[in-house]
This record gives sequence, structure tokens and C-alpha cells, in this order.
Amino acid sequence: MRIAMIGTGYVGLVSGACFSDFGHVVTCIDRDAAKIAELQNGKVPIFEPGLDAVVASNAEAGRLSFATESAAAIRAADAIFLAVGTPSRRGDGFADLSYIYDAAREIAAEMEGFTVIVIKSTVPVGTNDEVDAIVRKLRPDADFTVVSNPEFLREGAAIEDFKRPDRVVVGTDDERARRVMRELYRPLFINETPMLFTGRRAAELIKYASNAFLATKITFINEIADLCEKCGADVQEVARVMGLDRRIAGKFLHAGPGFGGSCFPKDTAALAAIGQRYGAPIKIVETVMGVNDARKRAMAAKVVAACGGSLQGKTVAVLGLTFKPNTGDMREAPSLVIVPALEAQGARVRAYDPHGMEEARKLMPRLETAIDPYACIERADAMLILTEWDQFRALDLDRVKRALRNPVVVDLRNIYRPADLAAKGLTYVSVGRG
Repeated sequence: MRIAMIGTGYVGLVSGACFSDFGHVVTCIDRDAAKIAELQNGKVPIFEPGLDAVVASNAEAGRLSFATESAAAIRAADAIFLAVGTPSRRGDGFADLSYIYDAAREIAAEMEGFTVIVIKSTVPVGTNDEVDAIVRKLRPDADFTVVSNPEFLREGAAIEDFKRPDRVVVGTDDERARRVMRELYRPLFINETPMLFTGRRAAELIKYASNAFLATKITFINEIADLCEKCGADVQEVARVMGLDRRIAGKFLHAGPGFGGSCFPKDTAALAAIGQRYGAPIKIVETVMGVNDARKRAMAAKVVAACGGSLQGKTVAVLGLTFKPNTGDMREAPSLVIVPALEAQGARVRAYDPHGMEEARKLMPRLETAIDPYACIERADAMLILTEWDQFRALDLDRVKRALRNPVVVDLRNIYRPADLAAKGLTYVSVGRG
């Protein structure tokens, strides 16, 4: 089948590349001429493990191409995917849908024959209906249907998530659209992936509800971690046993500095705004947002306390800047709150991240960076672990001890065992271990 993928951000590029790997012919379209030129020259503008290889092999095979002009691809497409950004709107947290509406108008002008318009972007309830109305007004003669197909991709594991998903959700009651969507995802049937057809509004809400629930789990275990520190318990023991209950499960029960990234902060804010708009406030989600914001600030205070109550004239070495490992994404990363807070306390901050430093320097101009973890911690007064990259899990602790001016390690991801650091003479501060 032929697909036009409008938007070459994280979701659009990963989805387009994976659909082409399934054997479909995909054109990824973006107005950013510089980004398209990079992609045409074989350079992938985001870091996602395995994505460059998938893009290269399918571009070489002729199944994947990139363009700034959409007309030809739209006219030829069996399905047109909208994978444009829906950032939080300033003021009320509601999703900014201007890119979605612009794309809808673009599609309406060019589509021919029966076309399935697939909303892949995360959008508030009712957006599919609005896109339908926009296209129908501009092209009352057109034969099309609008389908909701939310994405559930984890940064750092997106290829695996697309090809081996827990489920595929399709919001439509149109039988022709169902046939098209089944054919698009047919390669997944061998894995017996559930393909769930729902109403459009249910599909729109499923993505927000799922992300808000996961964000709630993170926030819940962070508050339990605070309680553990006060009462002398170990949050990792608590979380491990909780996770054995199949009703709860262990994922997202890892105490840390709070959630960030492109989805959870934006989607919780949007869901809270949707609840307010419909007169059904979701107070749990509103509370989660507030607790998460406070969490990041509290982690900066934990570093100050570990350094004797003052950071004046001290150097803090930060390992990890991105919101999670295996991505270069700095959006809403805890480091964007914690690092400036440390600087405001008088600290000199030096950081290392395998893939996030270029973007981090744009967002934090005062940030000093190092070429590797050991250069980062040299003569520092404390080592702070903010992102659990694999290369930080097996540092030479003797070398760490020699490099640090003061033997203080603040581990906000709990990637080390306290006994191991104590044996090396390092003062170890973790999260939720009383």
C-alpha cells in the first residue's frame, strides 16, 4: 500500500520507516527543507537505536522517500497519516492543534479517490471530528474517512514497540477504513498482536488515559520513596514486591527525580485541560502534575544537603541530562530544573551525557560539558547520576573515588547498591532508601 506520512518528527519518522520495513511504499513529508535534505542524504536527525539502519535500508530499496511537497504523495496515497506536533498551548495546557488543522487543509486540496486520513498525533477528544468537518467543508465531493490511530512508542525502544506492540488501537466505525488499517498492520498478525477497533473519541482518549496512568504510577512510587526515607524502609524492596502483583506490575515503579519527556508532561496537562473543558476535572492527574514539578525541585535540595548544606564554590558533576536513556531528547528532562537550581545555589555544574549534550547546551547556556564520565567527575565535590545510561552502571568505583575531591555520590536513579559504594569509602545518597 502507499502511505503519505505528514510530519517527520519522532512519531512520523519512526512510523514511516517501520511501515516501509513492512513492505509499504512510504513518503515522509515535512515543510522543514533542511530536515528533509538531511534525510535525503541519509542523516537521521534524531537518536533512536536502530532507526538509522531501518531508514537507510528502506530508502535504498525505494520504499521510503522524503519530500517537502506533499501533492503527489497525497494523491497517490491509500492512507495519509498526520504525525505533526501537538505541543501544550501556553496558558491553559490544552493541545495546540494548529499543525493538525493546517495538515487537514493540505490534504483536502490534493486527495483523490477513497482515502483514509489517519490521525497518529496525540490529540484531544473530538479532534478527529473537527478534522473530518474541515476536510468535508473544503471537499464536499471527496470520498474519505478519518481514523484515530494513537501511537504508543517508547523513546529508546520505538522500533521494537512499533513492530511488536502490546496492541494496535484504531478508532473508526467505517468498514472500508477497517480493511485498509488491517492491511497496513497485516505483518503484525503473525505475532498475534491484538488489533482493537473502537469509536474515534475512545481511541483519542485511550492515549491520554494510558500516559496519565503511567505518570501516576511514577509519581506514586516517588511519594512512597519519600515515606521510605522517613521511616527507614527501602523503596526498591517495596516496589519489587508490589510489582509481583499482576494487577499492579513492576514497570514504572522506579523511584527517581520525576518524569519528563515529550509525552507524559504534555499529555497529563492536556488531559487535565480536557477534563476542565468538559466539566469533569481529573483531580488525580492535576495532583500528579503538581507533585512531579515539586519532585524535581526537591532533588536539587537533596544534592545541597549531601554537600553539607551549601554549594558555594563547589563543583557538581552531573552524569546524564536526557529525560531517559537511549534517547537524545531533552524535553521536560529533570535536568532542566535540577541543573539551574544547583547553579542558583552557587555550584559550578559540569555534565556528561552520551547523546544529550548538544541540545542541553542550547537550553542551558552556562552548562560546562566533558568528553566522558571520568573527565566529568575529575576534582568534583559530588557526582550526581540523573539518567540511568548503561555506561554509568559499571563505573570503576576506585577511579571514581580517586577523581572526586569529596567522596559524595548522589544517585537519583538507584543504579548502585549502597554496600558497594560504602565498601569503596564513598558517601552514597540514593532515593527512597531510609
